[in-house]
Amino acid sequence: MANSSSTTTPADKKPRKHFSMIREFHLADVFTLGNAACGVGAVFLAMAYMSSKSLTHFLWAAALAPAAFVFDVFDGRIARWRQTQSALGRELDSLADVISFGVMPAALGFAAGLDGGWDCAVLVYFVCCGVSRLARYNVTAESLSEGGNKVKYFEGTPIPTSVILVAVLAAAALKGRVGDQVWGGAWQLGPWLLHPLVLLFALSGTLMISKTLRIPKL
Repeated sequence: MANSSSTTTPADKKPRKHFSMIREFHLADVFTLGNAACGVGAVFLAMAYMSSKSLTHFLWAAALAPAAFVFDVFDGRIARWRQTQSALGRELDSLADVISFGVMPAALGFAAGLDGGWDCAVLVYFVCCGVSRLARYNVTAESLSEGGNKVKYFEGTPIPTSVILVAVLAAAALKGRVGDQVWGGAWQLGPWLLHPLVLLFALSGTLMISKTLRIPKL
């Protein structure tokens, strides 16, 4: 009679798969997750600002954008230094960037008063452009690197350039030009409001998905 203790069941193997995935994470991935954490924290602070109207909440949310950028810069450099680039790391980086440089600036813009119907359409367009930009980068990274271990140039502006939008919003908040006093005022176009300031998001998104604009990667 076979010893039942020697039989391996699928349930026995499942934890091993989880441990295997944990072992695939590297130091660079920790920095990538730091990037994502900054983005999520900023979204929470933007929501807190909408209920409290505390300038502190808004400014802390804005401050997490450059913090996310620092994490984003260092995760790539650490991966190259330790020679631990991987498909998992690239996917993690893109997912973190969507949060920190796509969803977060849009959420902060909405909290700042860009909440009209046309504003929301533009903010959705901006986030979709960012997602499309990252997806295209992932599928073309190998060809753009020309056989090396680093991409030579970007097609379209990188999504972290949205920190400029966050800086504009932070400057507006410091001057009290958010909410009903948002820079540029508001236009009534048909059934919805448009705040001209949101057009910066439209410009940023359009530049991200441009295929003619090539920017050398430092």
